[in-house]
Amino acid sequence: MLFNSLHFIVFFLFATTTYYTLPGRWRWFSLLTASAYFYASFIPAYLLLLGMIIVFDYLAGIGIEKLSGNLRRLMLASSLLFNVGFLSFFKYFDFLNANISGLLSIAGIDYGAATMAGLYPGLALPIGLSFHTFQSMSYTIEVYRGHQRAERHFGIYALYVLFYPQLVAGPIERPQNVLWQFRQQMDFDWDNLRTGLWWMVWGMFKKVVIADRLALVTDPIFANPEIQNAGSLAVAAIFYSIQIYCDFSGYSDIALGAARTMGFRLMVNFRSPYFARSIAEFWQRWHISLSTWFRDYVYIPMGGNQRGRFRTYTNLLVVFLLSGLWHGADWKFVIWGAIHGCLLILSRIGNVDKDYSQKLPGWLQTALTFAVVTVTWIFFRARNVGEAFMIVCRLAKPSSWDLPNLPISDGETGFCMLLIVFLFLKEHLLPDYIPARRSFWPSLGVATLLCYLWGVFGSNQFIYFQF
Repeated sequence: MLFNSLHFIVFFLFATTTYYTLPGRWRWFSLLTASAYFYASFIPAYLLLLGMIIVFDYLAGIGIEKLSGNLRRLMLASSLLFNVGFLSFFKYFDFLNANISGLLSIAGIDYGAATMAGLYPGLALPIGLSFHTFQSMSYTIEVYRGHQRAERHFGIYALYVLFYPQLVAGPIERPQNVLWQFRQQMDFDWDNLRTGLWWMVWGMFKKVVIADRLALVTDPIFANPEIQNAGSLAVAAIFYSIQIYCDFSGYSDIALGAARTMGFRLMVNFRSPYFARSIAEFWQRWHISLSTWFRDYVYIPMGGNQRGRFRTYTNLLVVFLLSGLWHGADWKFVIWGAIHGCLLILSRIGNVDKDYSQKLPGWLQTALTFAVVTVTWIFFRARNVGEAFMIVCRLAKPSSWDLPNLPISDGETGFCMLLIVFLFLKEHLLPDYIPARRSFWPSLGVATLLCYLWGVFGSNQFIYFQF
């Protein structure tokens, strides 16, 4: 079920009320049942596939803790290979097969690449697979490193993977942060309820009022970019930057809020990324749970920045290539990751970030960073690599520029601009605003009403659900 649906609102009220109504010893079970229902509401059969990952890593964690030497390393490797293999089969089968076929065709070999749909009709990518496989891998890695005891309570461990607020689009949690919370007696707390509900409504506002309204512009323009002038493409690119942020951070706000209403604290996934003054700072503020996952489990184990400049630059590029591939089985995502990796490498060569910070005012650094990030998002949003390069080339060609011809009215365009200004002002001036107790319920009611009146409702799922 989608967060931006009546189904979810009813589910949330029932799940939260049930959690507090039951005795403490049964609360984990009520949450696990609710989370299983939440995931099964998308495609019921995939709950069984997720169950396979849960059982395998649960047993692997116990094995890693009990064994020693090569057997211990073999158990970790088995867990990682199982998760990566599972992810690769569902997400990268067609991508790898198509590329192998293309390479062999150069040598005159007809490979006859099969597709997932051809081999297994009706089989689709399980929703949120990249998120919960990474969360599962973080568990076995942390047990191996000795930072986390293996969880013996199967239900608690299953809840760690299945916990519905962050199940399908993160944040990607670490076991040290949440496993112990599921064992706690979370007493009802008005401050937690107030904070959680406000985050949920603010996240919903960002999703249905801002992101889905901007999609009314971005979707038609990116659907036919070849007939658009550079002005229209520029507006669509800027709007998409805001759309993907409000869409993804809106999901995270709802996830953190739903968890907080029950007393659980999940990690913050966004910290106003478009106020970053450099690409490096952008990645300290954007999708924090993923960037720190790659830092801790890929970049640092590869040597990080401790083995000379060339090795550091290589490690950075590898990490961002993998990050791009994590987002999707398509070369456009790989190129998107490669661009960010190269930008980070260039910023480190000659201390470019330091030079800019000394020579340029802060607002200009922020504007330049936003502009660069916006251009890279074109590769993320375009349907393919060729289309992305076509859009970038058209934007760089002066003769292609003309007044934007948008698929919405001037009044609607002005409203979109006001919403963007409001978003930035709110995040700059009141980033952590929660209404005071006396004004909370009226404020929540007004915010909810605005979501209903101004929201764009339909079947718009969250962008990151596809990953």
